[in-house]
Amino acid sequence: MLKFYYNPLSPNARRVWITLLEKEIPFEPIILNLDGDQLQPEFLEINPFHHIPVVVDDGFRLVESLAILDYLESKYPNPALLPKESQSLATVRMVQMLTANELFPQIISLIYESEDSPQFTQAQQHIDKILKFFTELLGNSPYFGSTQLTLGDIVAGIAVLSLPNLGVNLRDYPQLNEWTERLMQRPVWQKTKLSDEDFEAFKRRVRVLVKLRRRDLSRGNKTVGVKE
Repeated sequence: MLKFYYNPLSPNARRVWITLLEKEIPFEPIILNLDGDQLQPEFLEINPFHHIPVVVDDGFRLVESLAILDYLESKYPNPALLPKESQSLATVRMVQMLTANELFPQIISLIYESEDSPQFTQAQQHIDKILKFFTELLGNSPYFGSTQLTLGDIVAGIAVLSLPNLGVNLRDYPQLNEWTERLMQRPVWQKTKLSDEDFEAFKRRVRVLVKLRRRDLSRGNKTVGVKE
């Protein structure tokens, strides 16, 4: 059976978790507390980069959440979470990459930076730009690139659904607000929803990781990140 190493608080791991559940793929859940267990020799043998998520399927080890999603879609094609048509597929990929490269770093800034700092204001402005672009990409479709749920919805949905907890009013983006409500009507999303307490725990973890990363960067050590 497929083994899935994860922590429910991790956005990257949640992408894989939701995909496994939406596709109804049987898996053995292995939860890491990220209290140092990700640095233990037995886990480092599986992933020397000490990040989650990790999937081991029939002896095949795979790290990096977006790569895992592609693998799951290819090996377990039903239900399909990627459209076939070229422009629709490109839209899904674009949403995934914009979430990873543009949106998520700004979420980190909203969590870590002081509300009266220029960095916090810049993050708010950049998120507004992203959400407006997402609105254009969504158009009149119920999901990104498809009339059915896609991997783009899963990746972006996890990030966008966190924004109200950080002071972003999704009602200012009516189409995206309706899209998030559509996601939350799905049983898998209800099952995996973070409680307010869980989200506060996630924020505390992010603050610690950012602090460690900045400290290590100041010392010339670039090994600490916030991927977990």
